[in-house]
Amino acid sequence: MRIAILDDYQGVALSLADWDSLHADVHVFSDAFAGEDEAVAALAGYEVVVAMRERTPFPASALERLPHLKLLVTTGPVNAAIDVDAAHRLGITVCGTGYFSHPTAELTWGLILSAARLIPQQVDSVRRGGWQQGLGTSLRGATLGVLGLGRLGTAVTEVGRAFGMRCIAWSRHLTPADAQAKGVTYVARDELFERSDVLSVHVVLSERTRGLVGARELGLMKPTAILVNTSRGPVVDEAALIGALTGGGIASAALDVFDREPLPSGHPLRTLPNAVVTPHIGYVSRDLYEVFYRDAVEDIAAWRAGTPVRTLTG
Repeated sequence: MRIAILDDYQGVALSLADWDSLHADVHVFSDAFAGEDEAVAALAGYEVVVAMRERTPFPASALERLPHLKLLVTTGPVNAAIDVDAAHRLGITVCGTGYFSHPTAELTWGLILSAARLIPQQVDSVRRGGWQQGLGTSLRGATLGVLGLGRLGTAVTEVGRAFGMRCIAWSRHLTPADAQAKGVTYVARDELFERSDVLSVHVVLSERTRGLVGARELGLMKPTAILVNTSRGPVVDEAALIGALTGGGIASAALDVFDREPLPSGHPLRTLPNAVVTPHIGYVSRDLYEVFYRDAVEDIAAWRAGTPVRTLTG
């Protein structure tokens, strides 16, 4: 049996689970594929593929060109980049793994603090032999707005309240009672953008949320506001955001997700001085990776035994 482990950017997959127990030919791909054709060519001879979240898409057009593929394991319990219905039609079993969200909530606060206190600029100044640069802002008494008050959004507001921030939220199905039960004030959609000193995005990407934060919404925000996105890049209109950052519409953005990943080398978000940018590391923590790869090995062993576990349905 040939197994492909994809997008192991850190080169840690083989050390975090007992792959030898599978007695299989395991190959690790560390670099992202340039596109679908390159992915299909590289994976043509593999029966099992282990995908890291949504880094490599598997639409029907790709799955149809992988006749040897019998098992596709995704880290995490869902993967919007896999056409699960097409996989089932083609006789490919799709399995997931365990997951927990607190690493992303923790990174969200790392980004908020970095943007508010200008931490990247200060670190860079010290490394270059300088000293203090710019004037950051504290968070106590400021308003934290959360777009999407699910598990992640709620965790972020819990820390915000500990910092002494006023927490407000809006999402399509959120009710005032639900928000109040979580210690958060429900506001109308436009009010969320108008009042937030820090606006953190925590909605799932769908056709309804794609471009949810566009030029109009950014135009409602304070010129001193910070926008944080650890959800999915396309929720925020990237061109409109760059315009707001360069034109003084908002003070800064702290981003872990982008329209295209990896972010192209010449992309303006790599160099804007008021953008704090991390390479989609919200879920990239040793403890979660151990769950991902341990469960992936279990998925493969169970599937080979004829009793697949953690199967995904369309």
